[in-house]
Formats: sequence, C-alpha cells, structure tokens
Amino acid sequence: MKTLPGRIVIDPAICGGRPHFKGTRVPVYVVLEMLANQETWDDIHTDYPALNQDDIHAAIEYARNIASIPRQSPALVPA
Repeated sequence: MKTLPGRIVIDPAICGGRPHFKGTRVPVYVVLEMLANQETWDDIHTDYPALNQDDIHAAIEYARNIASIPRQSPALVPA
C-alpha cells in the first residue's frame, strides 16, 4: 500500500489500485466527480457518511497536485 500525504492511499487490493480515502473503499475520483457536478458537502456526506470535510479538502489538494505535475510531450516522429 502506498500512503500519500494526508488522508489518501493507494492499495492494489482496494478500488482496483485507484487512490481512495484511508480506511474506506471510497475512490477519490468519486468525490471529485460529485464536486464537479456541484454537489454539496451534505450530498457527499449523505452518500458517504464515513468521509468528513478533511477528506474533501484532501481530494481537492490531491487533484491540484496531480494537475500541477509537468508532463513531457511525446517526441514527434517524422513520417
């Protein structure tokens, strides 16, 4: 199991190896989708009562960190 900073972990045996909240089987992407769909904290907590607001903040921080990783463009191969 890989522990990331904060409340998010990656375990190949849980959630298909996707990042999830420590001590749960709730994938981070599910909460991010809910936030993207403008669902509220109350909506998220109703669906996933094991999560708290610190988990939501951790999901946002995780997404921000992933988005800030520079990617290298693949080398163009001449035709």
